[in-house]
Amino acid sequence: MAPRPISAARDFLQSEAAGGVVLMVAAALGLIAANSPWSAGYFAALHLQAGPLSLHHWINDALMALFFLLVGLEIKREMLDGQLSTWPRRVLPGLAALGGMAVPALIYLAINRESPETLRGWATPAATDIAFALGVLSLLGRRVPVSLKIFLTALAILDDLGAVVIIALFYTADLSLPWLAGAGAVTATLAALNRLGVKRLLPYLALGVVLWLCVFRSGVHATLAGVVLALTIPLTPSPARPDAHDSPLHRLEHALAGPVAFLVTPIFGFANAGVALAGLGWAALAAPVTLGVALGLFLGKQIGVFLMALAATRLGWADRPEGATWLQVYGVSLLCGVGFTMSLFIGLLAFPGAELLQSEVKVGVLLGSGLSALAGLLVLSLARPAAPYPAPRAPSKEG
Repeated sequence: MAPRPISAARDFLQSEAAGGVVLMVAAALGLIAANSPWSAGYFAALHLQAGPLSLHHWINDALMALFFLLVGLEIKREMLDGQLSTWPRRVLPGLAALGGMAVPALIYLAINRESPETLRGWATPAATDIAFALGVLSLLGRRVPVSLKIFLTALAILDDLGAVVIIALFYTADLSLPWLAGAGAVTATLAALNRLGVKRLLPYLALGVVLWLCVFRSGVHATLAGVVLALTIPLTPSPARPDAHDSPLHRLEHALAGPVAFLVTPIFGFANAGVALAGLGWAALAAPVTLGVALGLFLGKQIGVFLMALAATRLGWADRPEGATWLQVYGVSLLCGVGFTMSLFIGLLAFPGAELLQSEVKVGVLLGSGLSALAGLLVLSLARPAAPYPAPRAPSKEG
């Protein structure tokens, strides 16, 4: 009996590009809504009060906690049971991620050096959107070696880890010690469940809700509760079948992957990409924040990632991704400038309540991410694959 064909819709939903494509469409719809005759309703809905928070804050503080929970699960799995489980595997993406965070931040600071009130946004161009970047990369299919996809994934995960640390250290409001102590107590309880070998997810998730509330009230950004919760979810390493066993971490990660890719990040993109361009004018394009973010993503990312990767291989600390040319590595370095989700998130944290600066952040993120995606796609589509090693010559029969 012939195998049942997979429908086009199911094939799309299971592809690597799907999450990135849906996010792009949602962001585009948000931008259209903000500049349409229905813009007043769009912005009014975001400011609609629902209990203690506005709808916009529920999306950015609560719904995005699920995104950060998934990020934390991916970081833990890759560190313990995946592509980042050994130091040799961490060297190349680790150094590339470091360069890809430092150079964009320096470019932003250089452009905003005479504008002290905007310096706080220095970390906005330092992040890479893993779903968006992998979605663009997967559009090229088999023309891109698997090693480059692994390199980009590992780099983006380490990049996300750096972004989480930056948010915790630099974008934290006034701390409430009692609520912070409560968050510590909940975290200790979660760690105890892990040590006691509790495999059911329900106790972890229930305590995770309490943890979110404590972190929210403590002054630390509430989404970081998702990362803390993720680090306490049990994982049983299995080198032979890293994605097949039934550990709680894998079950939760697989359960979250679809909702986060097709619901959480698209809602975030729709709610946060909307910027009314009519009220900005050309001056917004030349504003220090806009230029710092856009050039940080487009120039800073490619320079930092590519030069650090090149230096690591030239110094003998790491090997170039197998089967990839340097032009292809450069193309992936360009894709690292797609910083959409995390860049928007950090930019909004940097300028709370400053609507003009937030709009400039959004314009900069859209410009920098868009240019990086298009340039990366162009370079990778033009790059020739690495030449195969020549086959050994057969021994001569003469003499």
